[in-house]
Amino acid sequence: TSIGARGLAGEAYRGHVFWDADVFVRPFYDHALPAASRAMLEYRYLTLDGARRKAKRLGYEGALYAWESADSGDEATPNYLVTPMGEVLRVRSGELEQHISADVAHAVDAYVRATGDDAFLREGGLEILVETARFWASRAALDEHGVAHIRGVIGPDEYHEDVDDNAFTNALARSNMATAVATATRLGDLGLFAPGEAARFTDLARRLHVGIDPETSVIEQFLGFSALEPIDLAQYEPRNVPIDMILGRARTQGSQIVKQADVVQWIAMRWDEIDEKVRRASFLYYEPRTAHGSSLSPGVHALVAARLGLMDLAARYLDETARIDLDDTMANASGGVHVAALGSLWQAIVFGCGGVRPAPFDDDTLILEPHLLKTMRHLGFPLLFRGRRLEIHLEPQGIEVQVEGDRPLSIRAIRRAQPIDVSAAPSRRYVLPMGDSAQGGWQETRP
Repeated sequence: TSIGARGLAGEAYRGHVFWDADVFVRPFYDHALPAASRAMLEYRYLTLDGARRKAKRLGYEGALYAWESADSGDEATPNYLVTPMGEVLRVRSGELEQHISADVAHAVDAYVRATGDDAFLREGGLEILVETARFWASRAALDEHGVAHIRGVIGPDEYHEDVDDNAFTNALARSNMATAVATATRLGDLGLFAPGEAARFTDLARRLHVGIDPETSVIEQFLGFSALEPIDLAQYEPRNVPIDMILGRARTQGSQIVKQADVVQWIAMRWDEIDEKVRRASFLYYEPRTAHGSSLSPGVHALVAARLGLMDLAARYLDETARIDLDDTMANASGGVHVAALGSLWQAIVFGCGGVRPAPFDDDTLILEPHLLKTMRHLGFPLLFRGRRLEIHLEPQGIEVQVEGDRPLSIRAIRRAQPIDVSAAPSRRYVLPMGDSAQGGWQETRP
C-alpha cells in the first residue's frame, strides 16, 4: 500500500494516492525508514497493470499512472466537481496531468540512489522505469525540425490546462527515458526493451523541447506562457481565498498566475541538472507569480529559496508550510492533515537549510551545503544513506558528522562554493570549520 493525500487523519480524497506520496512524502522515508519507501514503490509496481490499461485507453503505449489511484491502479479521478457556488466543472487531471508517470519513475530512481537497493530494480523497479519511458516515447511527437514535443497536458500548475511543452513534464519525461536506459545498462539487463527501443528512448530524450530564454535565463513554464497577461499578485494581498475565486477562472487561465510550484518544482527535484544561473533567474521570476493555491507549494519554495541563499524568503515559506495544518490556513483541516506539506517541510529543512543531496554521477557521495536560517543556532538530524546511519549537526561556524555502518562514506561539504571531501570511517566523528573566515579541512575527533 501507499499513503493517501491526507494519510489516515481524514477522509478527504477518499484515501486516493497522488504524486504527493512519491514526490513529497517518500524522501523522508528514504532517509528514515527505507522499508516504508520500498513498500510505497511496490504499490506502484502492483498497480502497473492499471497504468498500462490507462495508457492503452488513451491510445498510448507503456504505462500512464492514475492521477488518483486506489487499489487496482485504474484512474479514480472524478470527471466533474461542483464548486461552492454550484458551478459544475469538468475535471481533466485524470486525463491530462500525465507527469504522474515521470514522478513515479523519479521516485524509483531517487529511492535506489538513496538506499542502494538494486534488488528492488530487479524485482519490479526497472519494469516501472521502462514502461513509463515507453509511454513518453509514444507520447512525444517530432516536428519538421526534429524537435520532440509533448502537447496537451496539465503541469503541476493546474490553473493552466491543455498546454504544450510544459517544462516540468518534458524535463521529467526526458529524465525518465534516459534513466530507464542508463539503469538497465548498469544492471546489464536490456531484456525489457524491444529491438532498437533503448536507442530510441535516448534519442527522444535529447530532442525533447525545454524552453529557456537566452537573454533572461528563465525557463518558460509552457509554450506561450510569457505572452499571457501579467498580473501583480501583491495587489490582492492579504487574501484568504484562492486567487481564481477573485479573478474568475477564465482570467486566471489567461494570466501568468501560477497555482503552485511548477518550474520551481523541477528545480527542487532535479537541482544538479539545471544551470546555476537558470535556477536563480527562474525562481526569482516565478516566485512573485505563484499564488500557492495548493498545500504542496510553499514548502518547495522554502527548499529552493534556502539553497539559493534567499534566507528571508525561505523562513517565510517554512512558516507558511508549518501553519497549513497548525492554523488550518486552507480551511480544510477537517479532511485530514496535509501529508505532502509535512513531507515538503522536512525536505525544506534537511535538503534546503541542511543542503543534503546525493552527488551527481557519484552515488556513494553525500553533499552537505548548509544554508541555515538567521535564527538557526543549531540544526541536527539523523539520516540514513545507502546503508549507513549519519548523525549530522550544523551550526554557522561548523559541520559535525558521525557515520555508523560497515564501510566508510564519502562526504562532500561545500564551503564558499568550494568542495571539501572526507572519507568518513564508521564510528568516527568529523568536524569542518565553516563561516566566512574558516580555513582548513575536515578534522577527525573522538566520538
